[in-house]
Amino acid sequence: MSGPAKAVTVFGGGSWGLTLAALAARSGAEAVTLWVRREAVADHLRRTRRHPDFLPQLRLPAMVEVTTDLGVAADRAPLWLLAVPSQYLRGVAVRLGPPPPGVSAVSAAKGLEQPRGLRMTEVLHELWGPVAVGALSGPNLAVEVAAGKPAATVLALEDPGAFGPWSQVLGGANLRVYLQTDVVGVELGGALKNILALAAGMADAQDLGASAKAALITRGLHEMGRLAVSLGARVDTLAGLAGLGDVVVTAFSVHSRNHWCGFELGRGRRLTEVLASTNMVVEGVETARVAQRMGHERGLSLPITDEVVAILDGKPVQRALRDLMARTLVPERD
Repeated sequence: MSGPAKAVTVFGGGSWGLTLAALAARSGAEAVTLWVRREAVADHLRRTRRHPDFLPQLRLPAMVEVTTDLGVAADRAPLWLLAVPSQYLRGVAVRLGPPPPGVSAVSAAKGLEQPRGLRMTEVLHELWGPVAVGALSGPNLAVEVAAGKPAATVLALEDPGAFGPWSQVLGGANLRVYLQTDVVGVELGGALKNILALAAGMADAQDLGASAKAALITRGLHEMGRLAVSLGARVDTLAGLAGLGDVVVTAFSVHSRNHWCGFELGRGRRLTEVLASTNMVVEGVETARVAQRMGHERGLSLPITDEVVAILDGKPVQRALRDLMARTLVPERD
């Protein structure tokens, strides 16, 4: 590693990766490198400082260096921020190899790897061994953070001693970073909330009203919490920014890709058609399926997740709603 102490490399040129690279450049990082997969995208970013597909209003600061060379990107900084979609993280991590001593790696992806439902730090540990890694997650919409609007996020680290360097390159005028040690809870909050965002979008498309949406989100949070706690998360983490906070922003914002996907499904479009109409990754689609399986393996009742998956597989939204409303009455805590 040859870069300065306050240098960061962001792996991933999607909307969140672009935003994080720009944020680091504005927050006091001494050097920022952005790794993207395609040379055509890298060339466009170098020439115009804008991405050809994502966030056209965001102009990358001049100090952000763009590369497609994974080795060069890794060597330039002691802080690695992995902002690639969950289903592609493994491939990037294999090519990177374990971080050398003195390098701290954090995942910014919000999803679970298919088919086993591994969290992103579990994927990294499986590939890299017992290195200290972390997760960044919270109620953060790339389009808003990129525009300089105020937001807060959670940085969960297995080695809290690394919080200092990270806070110097992420904490800026418009992003407040909170420290956590519950990596499991932060990752599961960010991943499982995508299921509720899909459901909220479906509810909005059907114009079910505020009362129905409040019930959906409240019961969905309860469902999400049961599964997350069974997987090792802490309840208080799920009540914070990485859980409740992320649910609120994605369930109510038109900028959420999962909410958008749910809305389009709620209008009657087929999943294949919806996904083919966007170049963005909708993490909730895969997360819903793997969460359903993990919940059932643990004997948990996940009625909202079950119906979301059924709708993904073609069940009409109105029929799914009728089935939810017709369920046997149970105590609220069940």
